[in-house]
Amino acid sequence: MLVDAGLSRREITRRLAAIGEDVANLTAILITHEHSDHTCGLATLSKARQGKMPVYSTHGTARYLEWGACLGTCETFQAGCGFSIGDFDVTSFTIPHDAADPVGFTLSAQGIKIAIATDLGYVPDSLRFHLRNTDIVLLEANHDLEMLRVGPYPWSVKQRVMSRRGHLSNEVACAFIHDDLDSRVSTLILGHISEHNNHPELVRNLAARALNGRTLLTRLVVAQPGEQSEVFCY
Repeated sequence: MLVDAGLSRREITRRLAAIGEDVANLTAILITHEHSDHTCGLATLSKARQGKMPVYSTHGTARYLEWGACLGTCETFQAGCGFSIGDFDVTSFTIPHDAADPVGFTLSAQGIKIAIATDLGYVPDSLRFHLRNTDIVLLEANHDLEMLRVGPYPWSVKQRVMSRRGHLSNEVACAFIHDDLDSRVSTLILGHISEHNNHPELVRNLAARALNGRTLLTRLVVAQPGEQSEVFCY
């Protein structure tokens, strides 16, 4: 399965090949929300598969996807619902973001649970619930507040990013890590890092401090913007 398709079909194909996977073996795509950095490769990827790869999205998100003759089946669901795809049990949860009906996902199989939570303006109580008993967590650490304030974005964009329907700052992400990260988490991946308003080493230092000695139990990985990460095997 692929979660989101925010790169071109060529780039998705290249990155899958780099880890020994064939794009032809994809059986489903899960979409978190309709913004272009999560869906720009969806139409061409589906067209290349001749519409034989179902796309899963919420009802609200589906209305904004580029459906047409090149796309196949869209399996819609209500945010908060769970469903199965092959051996995976998938659970969706609502996230606070300025999109039509955005969600995050947890995926469970063979006793391993993975959570993906990016593009959210704050940490709601529901997120704390869904990230319980999780082995791998991908969490957003989008921006440093001061870098954002003095950075190149127009003020309207800065307000959007900092809003409760925007993106998680380092400060908010690290507060969650310190106070609420489940003790079962063995790998914490911090991603969706802004290239203009953050720095990976700043994220790493703040998160290591927030883990407060848990680094022996929890592996911390900072996903570099624009780069392919390692493969995580369990």
